[in-house]
Amino acid sequence: MKAKLCVLPGDGVGPEVMDEGIKVLESVGKKFGYSFDLHHGLIGGVAIDAEGTALSADTLQMCQSMDAVLLAAVGGPKWDDPKARVHPEDGLLALRKGLGLFANLRPVKTFDMLVDASNLKPNVVKGVDLVVVRELTGGLYFGRPKRQWTTSRGRRAVDTMSYSEQEIERIARVGFEMARARRKKLTSVDKANVLQTSRLWREVVHEVAKGYPDIELDDMLVDATSMRLIQNPTYFDVIVTENTFGDILTDEASMLAGSMGMLPSASIAGVPKKGVKIFGMYEPIHGSAPRRAGLNMVNPIATIVSVGMMLRYSLALDKEADAIDRAVEAVLKDGYRTYDIMSDGKTKVGTKEMGDLIARKVLGKQ
Repeated sequence: MKAKLCVLPGDGVGPEVMDEGIKVLESVGKKFGYSFDLHHGLIGGVAIDAEGTALSADTLQMCQSMDAVLLAAVGGPKWDDPKARVHPEDGLLALRKGLGLFANLRPVKTFDMLVDASNLKPNVVKGVDLVVVRELTGGLYFGRPKRQWTTSRGRRAVDTMSYSEQEIERIARVGFEMARARRKKLTSVDKANVLQTSRLWREVVHEVAKGYPDIELDDMLVDATSMRLIQNPTYFDVIVTENTFGDILTDEASMLAGSMGMLPSASIAGVPKKGVKIFGMYEPIHGSAPRRAGLNMVNPIATIVSVGMMLRYSLALDKEADAIDRAVEAVLKDGYRTYDIMSDGKTKVGTKEMGDLIARKVLGKQ
């Protein structure tokens, strides 16, 4: 098999973690007899500098012609001026919309050997294994009107949260299918006591639930969810929620695993089912960390596990994805740590060294 992949390293530490993801991908290819045709493109700040836009039409077209897209991170102080015509994050939004990536999957798993890496008590985070399904192309980030203006009484701004029945139905199905493949429990998160969009969300989710009688469904307000994620995170199996709530909750949940450097994500254009290939984009949830760029410090595990998610969802290669997951766990069991998850008695390594260790484990080497 030969897969065509678009590689978008982005800004800051993006190219460094992407190098390690590709290194591990190539070790998978060597072990299982696959080849990967890699096509590189620009996105974010580097694209603004080179092309005057955060995502060019040519890069988007290239992504659309691939089997999947690998993305690292975008942004940095150089492009942070709020008055700038274009921002690095504009490229992300355009990519999600242009590729129809309506569902973002963010798994959060606490490895037993990393329970001390979290700021929370080990007995709270031990056993955490959940997935947040975030709607990705609707809500506040895309609703209209969206603008800022000046009136005789001062400046004003507006963002619009908007959802259609169809948008809610398709993301709900992703949540139910994910729950069906796991522990058969789905928590739908909204703010139905205040927001009309959340009232529609709850109505539609319950309508979809009729087709999934085997799934336990409960509704939870977003503020209560944020508290329970800290108080009792093992309560959750699969969470499905709208765009803004999902963005905030997943960053909060990342602390359960000890570091954003541990958490991957998949943005997909369909409902995941075993053995079915779905087009998607795969990226770590962390940012570009420009202060750490070039220092061989950052944790590449989130990017490496994102590569595993690509194998699983876009190429239907479960065995190969499992090989990456096992390799990551084995390296952590051997006591190797990057700075963000470092603890007493462990061996500190850099970005490249962590990638090397995981790639060797994939190949069955010590």
